[in-house]
Amino acid sequence: MPFDSPFECAGLWLRCALHMHTTNSDGELAPELLLRHYARAGYDAVAITDHWVRTVVDETEGLVVLPGVELNATIARAGSDAHVLALGVEADPIEPGRDFPGLQETVDWIRANSGLAFLAHPYWSGLQLHEFADCDGLAGLEVFNAGCELEVGRGLSAVHWDQALEAGKPLLALATDDSHHPGFDSGHASVFARVDARTPAALVDSLAAGRFYSSAGPTIEQVIVEEDAVTVRCSPAVRVALVSARTLGASTTMGRMGYQSRAAATARTPAGEIVEARLERWRSLPYGRVEITDARGRRAWTNPLW
Repeated sequence: MPFDSPFECAGLWLRCALHMHTTNSDGELAPELLLRHYARAGYDAVAITDHWVRTVVDETEGLVVLPGVELNATIARAGSDAHVLALGVEADPIEPGRDFPGLQETVDWIRANSGLAFLAHPYWSGLQLHEFADCDGLAGLEVFNAGCELEVGRGLSAVHWDQALEAGKPLLALATDDSHHPGFDSGHASVFARVDARTPAALVDSLAAGRFYSSAGPTIEQVIVEEDAVTVRCSPAVRVALVSARTLGASTTMGRMGYQSRAAATARTPAGEIVEARLERWRSLPYGRVEITDARGRRAWTNPLW
């Protein structure tokens, strides 16, 4: 597996919100009030990612707080740019007066200052694979951005992720709120990270190693990868899928006419929802990731399992 599995190691689970904005850029709440809001919503850790401002707040309200910032990066297409989350970064950025630096230069700066670089909302930004596929050091991307989904219906970037994985670029994936208007665009997405300790350093280590999964609702309790199958245990779901390269994978769906493709539900709730599934794995799959969908259409995503 290219990454550590959070389901095969010991440690604490932290529910994390890793993309949000305060009055230090274009958010509605001051940092202290936003942290209080997320603590009351049941989160354990947050990253404040104001535009071009690194907001540093000590642990408060019982939250682990990562320093972060959201940066713009120029891509080759005229009039377009990418947004990049710098999580755990230890330096303050300097916003350029005119042109933004290129994507590679931006990622290099983040890494040089001990941060992790994640491409924000690629679907919302209108990015194409070739515009970021060759960027060295990019840790991953946002597979789901709740704010972009709520505003314009362009929050789901699973296609961008799968295209990158199929091309051999092993990217991790975050689900985030990108909250600007707490109470409306907050509490919709989470990263569940397995950590050794409740500290910013431990959280950064887990994010870098891929010891997390992301969710817009469902929870994933266990993923067991065997030579010929993947077993998944989860909160009640209407579909459990093993997603891989184009035309490949496996899926089981609930209901009287539920479709089974190289998979089977091995445990259900009394209402018939799936809580355990066995998905066939075969050697020709270049990569595999699990995706869960619940009755409300909300999804959860593992990082690539191989």
